[in-house]
Amino acid sequence: MSLPAPDTLPRVFAAAWGARDAEAIAALFAEDADLLTLTGAWAEGRAAIAAILAGELAGAFLRARLVTGRTKLRALGQDGAVLMQRFVLSGVRTEDGQDAGRIGTVLSAALQPGPEGWEIASASFCIES
Repeated sequence: MSLPAPDTLPRVFAAAWGARDAEAIAALFAEDADLLTLTGAWAEGRAAIAAILAGELAGAFLRARLVTGRTKLRALGQDGAVLMQRFVLSGVRTEDGQDAGRIGTVLSAALQPGPEGWEIASASFCIES
């Protein structure tokens, strides 16, 4: 699934996250894309991204919810864009089953035009300090 425009990424990403749909999230990425996940896992390629996210969404983030915050989008001509998206993550459980509380996160994504729309070339999803 490609994106009609870079600014649609936050909503589509959050909806797929809420549905625990690792395949839908991975489909936002180019076939040879890279992702650094919230847990520090580094995935190279769409298949690896789907596999890592499936494990994370079934594990630590099974009940986690994302709420969108501030977005900053920077166009890089007509052939690229960088998006910085703040999310608040809640519903995360620690290893001992305790609620981890609300966690500030940032998705930083480099996007490029693909064959059917915009796609993520590389992204990092990290905890905001």
